[in-house]
Amino acid sequence: MEFDPTLLRALVAVKNAGNFTRAAQRLHLTQSAISHQIRRLEEQVGRPLLHRTTRSVLLTEDGHEFVRHAEQILTSFDSLKQRFQSPLISGVVRFGVPEMFMSDQLPHLIAQFSRAFPAIRLEVSVSNYLDLEAMIGNGELDLGVVISTNSRLKGTVLQKTQFVWAAADTFELPQGSLPFVLSPAPCVNRLVAIDAIHASTIEWHIVYTSPSHHGIRAAVLAGLGLTVMTRCEVESGMKIIPENSILPALPSAEYRLVWSAGDKAAAAIKFGEMLSSIAVSPRDRGSKRQQGRTLARQ
Repeated sequence: MEFDPTLLRALVAVKNAGNFTRAAQRLHLTQSAISHQIRRLEEQVGRPLLHRTTRSVLLTEDGHEFVRHAEQILTSFDSLKQRFQSPLISGVVRFGVPEMFMSDQLPHLIAQFSRAFPAIRLEVSVSNYLDLEAMIGNGELDLGVVISTNSRLKGTVLQKTQFVWAAADTFELPQGSLPFVLSPAPCVNRLVAIDAIHASTIEWHIVYTSPSHHGIRAAVLAGLGLTVMTRCEVESGMKIIPENSILPALPSAEYRLVWSAGDKAAAAIKFGEMLSSIAVSPRDRGSKRQQGRTLARQ
């Protein structure tokens, strides 16, 4: 049995985009064309690969297995195309990324890029958002991902998100001073939290400080206090505390791909293009995120 790579790309696009409309946009096709390609593939396979509802499109068990093989095949096709149809691009790409950005997908993206462009050496630096912005500005990185509440920041928008108040499922708001779990400065999450608190009349204190996301996560899950996270960082065992008369509103934000000053090297452009194509229009992973859970003031 031979499979048309066009049909494989259609299925992978639907899986990554989450619905037919965004998949069609990514492949520059109409929604009906994507639907037709998926039907052809399912007919060829002889079993359903997608479970469709009025709100979502999910992979079936066979679909998960099929997509795994399809992605391997397409990666090999892309590597072959890059190797023999394009001039061999070489060089060093210095890329900066925050710890939680695309944490599940980023290693696979880097591996895919390395296979497609074997002559390019990719150097990845993981740090906090403010450090990365400074490193890009100083020319220590060619490009990097930063988070910003300021839409005037130059760069390509990769994801849009929202800052939220988060705590353990078992956490209850106390009557007195609110305990906070925060990273030390400089930290965007800390700045957002402090700015919001100072603009309110909240009594508060910092009960736990950690420079790493995993340290903050452990303290929050232990019920030590509440913190500020982006919505996509809230995970199992945590809940989002709604903004109300006690907790002030928090801003929305954008993950942006920012470049250093000067000319962009061909190798860096290729990596930026691949990152942008995968990071656009993210969906919160319901199996790992706790959404819609709220805590009322006792």
